[in-house]
Amino acid sequence: MNWINTAVKILCWKKESWRDWHIIVIFRNFDVLIITTNMKHFILFLGIFIISIQLLWSQDEAQWWGPNRDGIYPEPGLLTAWPETGPPLLWHFDELGSGHSSAAIAGDRIYVAGVINGIGNIYCFTLDGKLLWKVPYGEEWMESWPGVRSTPLIKEGKIYLLSGMGKLVCCNAVDGALIWSTDVTKDYDGRIIKWGYAENLAFEGNKIFCTPGGINNNVIALDKNTGKLVWSSKGAGEVSAYCSPAIVRLTNKTLLVTHTEKHILGLDANTGTLLWSQEQANQASVHANTPINKEGMLFCSSGYGRGGVMLQLSPDGSSAKELWRNGSMDNRMGGFVLLNGRLYGSDDLNKAWYCLDWKTGKELGSAKITGKGNIISAEGLLYCYSDKGEIVLASPGTDGLTRVSGFNVPFGTDQHWAHLVIAKGRLFVRHGSSIMVYNIKK
Repeated sequence: MNWINTAVKILCWKKESWRDWHIIVIFRNFDVLIITTNMKHFILFLGIFIISIQLLWSQDEAQWWGPNRDGIYPEPGLLTAWPETGPPLLWHFDELGSGHSSAAIAGDRIYVAGVINGIGNIYCFTLDGKLLWKVPYGEEWMESWPGVRSTPLIKEGKIYLLSGMGKLVCCNAVDGALIWSTDVTKDYDGRIIKWGYAENLAFEGNKIFCTPGGINNNVIALDKNTGKLVWSSKGAGEVSAYCSPAIVRLTNKTLLVTHTEKHILGLDANTGTLLWSQEQANQASVHANTPINKEGMLFCSSGYGRGGVMLQLSPDGSSAKELWRNGSMDNRMGGFVLLNGRLYGSDDLNKAWYCLDWKTGKELGSAKITGKGNIISAEGLLYCYSDKGEIVLASPGTDGLTRVSGFNVPFGTDQHWAHLVIAKGRLFVRHGSSIMVYNIKK
């Protein structure tokens, strides 16, 4: 929890006995003032205080691709169409440096990372765009397609980030101070791949997951508070493949599902045991999309013509079998969303945006609503961000997508690769050196 935001102050002074303390509590965010001179009242307040803290902790969380890592944002009361020039631009900041990662919004703070002069920095803004601090975390990826790849993970007052060079840092979300760090290339025999590490970290319980791609330490789980190793898996012994893993919760088991060079892996998230693997190779060994799970059906898709595969998990998650394949939605790194039993996303060669039946893989329709890109959803509508710089609001149908509104991104540099984020009635757009925040609330 961000203690500066909450600004909780407890002032106590003793009067005649320990039973007669005066308690003054101020919650700035809640505009509450409590004064009591009775110990029973104090005990009652203490219980309420603890519950309130737990609720605040649960809200102070943000991760890649939405709360369930499925591209769907549970944000109510949004516009169903935009003006011709797009929704109102609230503010923008144009000095982030290079990067393709998204913003993370936790509580009333915005966290985003960028590279300046080869050094990665984490930035913290207020919701109205005031820069609170900027903290360097180390050397970043400056070779082909330079910049930050990983979106900050915010969990219980801490920031977690994996650099393109393999440095994993844990920082205080209040001021960015370093809590712990590890270099997965040195500490866990990780192998840096052609375009650097691009994994958006996942968590479950007290564990943070990462894929160094080492022969021995292929996939690892670290204690989120200390950085110490919880478990290590040899996986399939392959290098990593830019994938941000999915957490699949079954009745009696939780799985970590990710891609490495030639396979989809299903691991026991508690122990690291490799439960199954499924062949999924393409010519570039790039598998950057996060798998999607629903009721034991798991969809994974890769670019370069490989396309998507639907796997059926056994009830205990110990095995997986192939149900169907479809080559149309061979999206390279833009993702896909599941709405009303249908999958939506673009392909790799800029042909169209497709709609597939979730259960059968049948192509239901397609439309050229904009260039290929990434996709998220909120309130049943689709937000598509083209790699040419256009953002389109689209309506999903039973036979494809219909364009509703669109506008061109006005600021920033280099590639339009960062995924969109929706929070607090706002649309957060990252384009290289710039972050733009739009009001999309009705």
